[in-house]
Amino acid sequence: LNKTVYVLFLLFQILGAVILGFGIWILADKTSFIAVLQMSSPSLKTGAYILIGVGALTMLMGFLGCLGAVNEIRCLLGLYFTCLMIILLTQIAAALVIYFQKETLKVELSNIVVDLIEKYDPSNEDKRNLRDAWDYVQIQIACCGWTGAKEWENNEILRNKSNTEYPCSCSNRSKDLVEGGGFCNLDDPVNGTATYADWPVHEQGCMDGVEEWLKDNLGVILGVCTGVAVIELLGMILSISLCKNIHSEDYTKVPKS
Repeated sequence: LNKTVYVLFLLFQILGAVILGFGIWILADKTSFIAVLQMSSPSLKTGAYILIGVGALTMLMGFLGCLGAVNEIRCLLGLYFTCLMIILLTQIAAALVIYFQKETLKVELSNIVVDLIEKYDPSNEDKRNLRDAWDYVQIQIACCGWTGAKEWENNEILRNKSNTEYPCSCSNRSKDLVEGGGFCNLDDPVNGTATYADWPVHEQGCMDGVEEWLKDNLGVILGVCTGVAVIELLGMILSISLCKNIHSEDYTKVPKS
């Protein structure tokens, strides 16, 4: 039994470390689509702090559960079971919210990116990290805008220049990608004006690329979530079994009259 306790303890330390690390990664990542969301949406940043808290709590619970099992302390095992149940129910609730609110989340996501594009300004140093993250997304996915390059026509700077410039990170020409970000000049604009159709940029919007990435990685995400839930259930079952075992032993130790 002790070996089982130690194995579960180790699993919970690894599980807690993974959740904790994921939360820290969301906060620290500055070069991916996660960074765009984290810097644009306060809710994602709050979610990252929650993950860090859950990860730390999971590691603590693993330690307390092991301590309670080895020393046969029922209150620690009860606390361990209660915390695991709360964490598991919270995860299930979060999954249900994401599933049933996916269309609302998709609209919110679209609004975040469209607003970012409209306010994109290479001279604004305060927003540099956000710009760099979005440029990185457009270069890596080989896309332009959220649904297409036309959204960039709503950018105030490009509009004031009659669209004779275009976002370098959208370009399908390698020489523009050397710039990495900002705006590039159109070679020969007709009458000093242009539209997005004249730009040498990718036709695909980033929404399709992001959705494709999610579909490709959905199996991994679901597998990890299922694995986490199974480990938590095992921990709950083991803690209840140990509690009952301790309770039974208490009765056997009572002297017979």
